[in-house]
Amino acid sequence: MFFKRPSITQRTSCPFAFRGNKSCTVGFWLTTSSAALVLCVFLNTCVQPNTSQGAEKNFIVVFIDDMGWSDLSCFGNKLVETEHIDRLASEGLRFEQFYVNAPICSPSRTALTTGQYPQRWRISSYLNNRKDNARRGVADWLDTKATTVAEILHNAGYATGHFGKWHMGGQRDVGEAPLITEYGFDASLTNFEGLGDRLLPLCNAYDGKPLKKHALGSDNLGRGEITWMDRTLITKGFVVRALEFIKSAQAAGKPFYVNVWPDDVHSPFYPPESRRGAASKQQLYHGVVDTMDEQLGLLFDFIRNSETLRANTVIVLCSDNGPEQGAGSALPLRGFKTNLYEGGIRSPLVVWSPGLMVPQKVGSVNATSVLCAMDLARSIVDMSGHAQHLDLQMDGEVLSDVLLGASERSRSNPIFWRRPPDRPGTKTEDYPDLAMRDGRWKLLVEYDGSAPQLYNLEVDPSETDNLAPGQLDRVQAMIAATLAWNSQLPADAGPTLENDRQ
Repeated sequence: MFFKRPSITQRTSCPFAFRGNKSCTVGFWLTTSSAALVLCVFLNTCVQPNTSQGAEKNFIVVFIDDMGWSDLSCFGNKLVETEHIDRLASEGLRFEQFYVNAPICSPSRTALTTGQYPQRWRISSYLNNRKDNARRGVADWLDTKATTVAEILHNAGYATGHFGKWHMGGQRDVGEAPLITEYGFDASLTNFEGLGDRLLPLCNAYDGKPLKKHALGSDNLGRGEITWMDRTLITKGFVVRALEFIKSAQAAGKPFYVNVWPDDVHSPFYPPESRRGAASKQQLYHGVVDTMDEQLGLLFDFIRNSETLRANTVIVLCSDNGPEQGAGSALPLRGFKTNLYEGGIRSPLVVWSPGLMVPQKVGSVNATSVLCAMDLARSIVDMSGHAQHLDLQMDGEVLSDVLLGASERSRSNPIFWRRPPDRPGTKTEDYPDLAMRDGRWKLLVEYDGSAPQLYNLEVDPSETDNLAPGQLDRVQAMIAATLAWNSQLPADAGPTLENDRQ
């Protein structure tokens, strides 16, 4: 049973008190006051970002679906040019050691939405139909007891909107999940993995056959207006609605927090005919990447061309997990979507805010700061200026100074991961169950702590040289920390599904 959520101002600052525990494990997390102290120390020793005092900040979070670490041309892709995102990066910052908190969509989205490890809410794999959710030991939807970034900012007077993929409830045969607007959003438009108004795709393979509907049962769930749309235009549909919402917020004199979460570049891949190439899986994928970038450019240009919005808007752009095999790329990183190697959990991150960033850092690359999606959530609340009186139960840390270019420090505590219970590996390769990143060191182990792999990511980001045999003391300490973290979170059915191979 999960705790009954007290009001935000009443909650304990100890993350492990979520489920009745009264003490924290020393060294894993900072209290809110400690994080604030560390932030102050660094800000006093670094160049200060321009915070444009007196004006509320706006936030746009672009969360791309299944895009690999090296799929943007500003991160090394030579096969497609993502010119609009590249321009965003040239006017902002790129981060090379940013992580999401799961290698698959629903838990990754939960972490960014709540600033908490998704396992706290029994979401550790993609949400499917209710029977399969039960088989894997995961929830059918995100509990509305979870405090979201949108809820915090909504209560502070922000206009809050979600436009794009949700996938935290309301998919397949789960029609009674909460609406997106029950999580602190004023308005929403989603796809077939959420409830409320939604855009459902019509897929054209340009083979003379009728257009194919792709709804996965969403068209039978009701609870919102359904609009069928050409698959190649879905991202534009989300962008247009987001722009309408932003303009409405401006007219009302309100700051805004807006999610734009395209379900591109997730399969199935249906780019426009002119971008299909020879129709190989990779070519179709790149055609979708190119089209998505073009359509997101409408949003970026609107913000950039407004003097007011350019001065006080923060745009963050990243991917929810690694790429699907055979489509995107995370090279030179090892791994891909669903596993805990770097390619499954490291994401490209672009932060744009030329009016707020340290001017000398604009257009640069931060290759050293280790941070994660939970930190994005916590830092957005901090940057809004509405966190000081809140006792936030977040696993994320305040790294606003890092995001705005005033520091290149890393988060103070390790990052932990648990693999999806239904994605343990293939018939020929077993993927580790748990992982931990602490400074330059990355540990991967099985549920019981066996078969450890240890990598020094500073010199071996491709995870090719397992140093565990020669680092026994370090390995044992990291195993103990990882198992302690995992034991204090709700379990899923992963240990009983070890033969559930792909």
